[in-house]
Amino acid sequence: MNNFFVRNHPQLFTFLPATEVHPHDHFFAVTILRLFPRRITPNMITTVRVLMTPVVFYIILFGNYRLGIVLFLAAAFTDAIDGTMARTRNQITRFGMMFDPLADKFLIGSMVLLLVFRYFHFLLGIAILGLEIAIIASAFVIKIKFKKEIMANRWGKMKMLFQVIATFVTLLALLLDFPYFFTLAAWIFGLAIGFAILSLFKHGI
Repeated sequence: MNNFFVRNHPQLFTFLPATEVHPHDHFFAVTILRLFPRRITPNMITTVRVLMTPVVFYIILFGNYRLGIVLFLAAAFTDAIDGTMARTRNQITRFGMMFDPLADKFLIGSMVLLLVFRYFHFLLGIAILGLEIAIIASAFVIKIKFKKEIMANRWGKMKMLFQVIATFVTLLALLLDFPYFFTLAAWIFGLAIGFAILSLFKHGI
């Protein structure tokens, strides 16, 4: 994280009260998070996801699906890591609350542009991106009008999970040249759209 930016925006990096710790957080805390020293913060992990997204996009764009799958899953997995780290280490910040969901949307949005509009009906891509834009706009309006911190809700987390699974299945279809996986991926994207609608009505991100 750029030190100049941190010094000039201290309100973004002040630790906030811890939120509810989820069951999977306990598992990650005693397993995977042991590999991350305390000096590595959730905001750093979020930044890594943002930086990885153009790399994943470029690799998949040029047809290296094997490496693309690995890097995409690694980038998507950082979403679970930074959230768990923030909650279990009491390192929740306004920066993380704002940029973590935006990093998710950057990753998934790039995959939608690259894969969904190319291999699925264009209306599916419009529905996915349209709902993501609506969720961002809703969160922004609530933040400005009601001065309320917007937290990710369970429906938003489920939406992200199914988007990741659907993208993975799509990449498998391309890697294995197995077109039936496209049908499966379309249904999974449909489930993600349902959870996106629920997340929107719950005013979450």
